[in-house]
Amino acid sequence: MQTLSENRCFGGTQGVYSHASAATNCDMTFGLFLPEEAQDGPVPILWYLSGLTCTHENAMTKAGAQQWAAEQGIALCFPDTSPRGEDVADDEAYDLGKGAGFYVNATQDPWAKHFQMWDYVAEELPALLAENFAIDMDRQAITGHSMGGHGALTLAMSLPGRFRSVSAFSPICNPTGADWGRKQLSAYLGDDETTWARHDASLLMAETGFDGPVLVDTGTSDQFLDLLKPETLAAAAAKRRQQIQFRMQPGYDHSYFFVSTFMEDHVAFHAEALYA
Repeated sequence: MQTLSENRCFGGTQGVYSHASAATNCDMTFGLFLPEEAQDGPVPILWYLSGLTCTHENAMTKAGAQQWAAEQGIALCFPDTSPRGEDVADDEAYDLGKGAGFYVNATQDPWAKHFQMWDYVAEELPALLAENFAIDMDRQAITGHSMGGHGALTLAMSLPGRFRSVSAFSPICNPTGADWGRKQLSAYLGDDETTWARHDASLLMAETGFDGPVLVDTGTSDQFLDLLKPETLAAAAAKRRQQIQFRMQPGYDHSYFFVSTFMEDHVAFHAEALYA
């Protein structure tokens, strides 16, 4: 692992690190904020998964999460959204290939060689953090925006006992039924739609739900509402009587102005679960 930068931030340290990934067969970069309390021992961690076109840097610099994480004594991890490198497959469209890993393990060419983002986020990166930083891996929570909200919800519901809480900003809620999803799932996983279901938050909510609190915020003026399909997740959660706060925020769009506005709420929501 290589340290690319470390900056003092709200009493803690905002670092950026790179490492050779066995999961994605390329070098990966991630951001990690450690609060001041990490100097005295392991702290709980909140994962933040970013959306389409993003890198580790977008939320790290735009979401304003470090201030609230510092107040709560929580670490923040900002993984990249896809493998990177000259030999990594890509597509001319913004919503496939680099910057668009969709947090799945690709099985189809040319994506399968590198696009193993589920294994990277669920297994490899947590193990790396546990080995190298003062993080309490028994206290984890997860959040994300857009494609990252999709990733946060599907990981949380698919890995019971891993996360104490899950939240999402404008998540892609029903990728098997929308253009933000069907295109990518067919490219990465093939045409057998039965393999897609484990990556659809609405289907997972209907089938298994989440054993803990859930918070979802979406703006009523989000320009991508037809692609996000928040109503499908809300209906599935209501049917199974899931413990959830599902909020449609009036006038807000899909941008990081929206994310940063409600970040304090989300960090406080996770802190309550992490310190319960």
